[in-house]
Amino acid sequence: MDAEPKTPMMTRKGFLGAVAGLAVMTGLGGVAKVFSGRELLRPPGGQDEASFISRCLKCDRCRSICPTRVIGIAEVEDGFAVARTPVMKFHLGECTFCGKCTEVCPTKALTAYRTTEASFAGATVRVPDIRTGSASVHKDRCIAWSGGTCAVCFKACPYGAVSQDSDGRPIVDEHVCNGCGVCVYVCPALTARSYIGGTSRGIEVVPSKSGGAL
Repeated sequence: MDAEPKTPMMTRKGFLGAVAGLAVMTGLGGVAKVFSGRELLRPPGGQDEASFISRCLKCDRCRSICPTRVIGIAEVEDGFAVARTPVMKFHLGECTFCGKCTEVCPTKALTAYRTTEASFAGATVRVPDIRTGSASVHKDRCIAWSGGTCAVCFKACPYGAVSQDSDGRPIVDEHVCNGCGVCVYVCPALTARSYIGGTSRGIEVVPSKSGGAL
């Protein structure tokens, strides 16, 4: 009787090759997700997404040096290929455009930009020549737009990008807004109206239609 053919055992090299292949396939899926319309808010100087992804080493230096702790990291849910790359988390803080993140970036994934000093409401702020994004009001979550009284974001905006209509509701001038995130950081919608659920506040910074140009 002929002996039954033996099932070939996978070698260590073959196993590692299979794992690498799976990782590549997953990574490609992540890249496809990144370039299929899902946009992430990057630290200032990283608004050219294709260039940023090609250079970012995920070294975490920008996040470590950020004085306001506004820089966080992308999750796997954002795309496998972009996981652990830096993103702006405005519920953690605001961006003052201090430039420290660009200074420590070893590959220039975050490119340098210029700032000028200006005075708004008696305070001196850095005005960048780029934007990280643009603030957008969620009318279904904003206290003022839902019939309540709130002017927190209007009073907090250091650049005069948030105004009020005749009913005291916030309106954002996207041509002035540079995406500093102060309005998001101070928005009380989730604390004053905790029953609405979710994590989105009454105002959010979203990728700007004009990219990083101001």
